[in-house]
Amino acid sequence: MDAFGYNIAGGAVLRIGASNVTKNDTAHTENEPAPTGGCLCGGVRYRIRGALRGVIACHCAQCRRTSGHYAAMTSAPSANIELTASDPLRWYKSSDTAERGFCSVCGGNLFWKQVGRDDISITAGTLDTPTHIAIEQHIFVADKSDYYTINDDLPKRQQW
Repeated sequence: MDAFGYNIAGGAVLRIGASNVTKNDTAHTENEPAPTGGCLCGGVRYRIRGALRGVIACHCAQCRRTSGHYAAMTSAPSANIELTASDPLRWYKSSDTAERGFCSVCGGNLFWKQVGRDDISITAGTLDTPTHIAIEQHIFVADKSDYYTINDDLPKRQQW
């Protein structure tokens, strides 16, 4: 069992969240297969049923430290995320309110889960292409590092 009480058994296909799939299950057709992704070494692989949220670029100190820059995250209901390979998946409690899922072999930053919420954020860079999503906004821009600027016209929020 991992930090959320999920039974993470290596090699098995399992649902991260509840056993029933949400209404978005039909969002992908034969011509548009369900999004898939995984870490650098392939030890953790996942498939998503239903629609993904647009990407949020988080510039907070924790996301910067786990990603090396800022974290670009999409999300889906946990019931819609299936792990097709998960043996090296580990969870790190990064604060009192959140945990981060990563590969213990290659160090790939894969997931972020807020305690008490059903959605799981997925690092957009771990999705296989084409993703069919785009960055929609920036958050925690007051916490961004000083070595870069945010020059696009997307919404910018000081906090979340």
